[in-house]
Amino acid sequence: MLEVGMKAPDFTLLNQNGEEVSLKDYRGKKVILYFYPKDNTPGCTKQACGFAENYPHFQEKGAIVLGVSKDSVKSHKKFEEKYNLPFTILSDPQLEAIQAYDVWKEKNMYGKKVMGVVRTTYLINEEGIIEKAFGKVKAADNPLQMLNEL
Repeated sequence: MLEVGMKAPDFTLLNQNGEEVSLKDYRGKKVILYFYPKDNTPGCTKQACGFAENYPHFQEKGAIVLGVSKDSVKSHKKFEEKYNLPFTILSDPQLEAIQAYDVWKEKNMYGKKVMGVVRTTYLINEEGIIEKAFGKVKAADNPLQMLNEL
């Protein structure tokens, strides 16, 4: 995981609408950058819906929510529409941001070792510095946890 106090690595990825989004676009705002394993899985859906449900509160506090997984733009679009997600989800099939933020790790799936995204959330301040870093977060608790951090 990246350390608190480090400059957050910049990236440019496609969002669920196929538009390019760069982290630097959000300078001057707090950014909740969360990495999750896969669209439409129980934990990831709970986490995304939690962020969606609390989105007005994040907006009140001047924070942007960005979700990142290696799923395709098309998968993200379906995920957004199915659960009415009001925030940006970014597609990272080349693992550009996923590796830059050190969340691509060996995991145990049903006794087999596989590589995958470890659910991780970063709070990045207005200057682009990592203010908080949470690894192996609990999907259902993460949105409220991040709201409390603001």
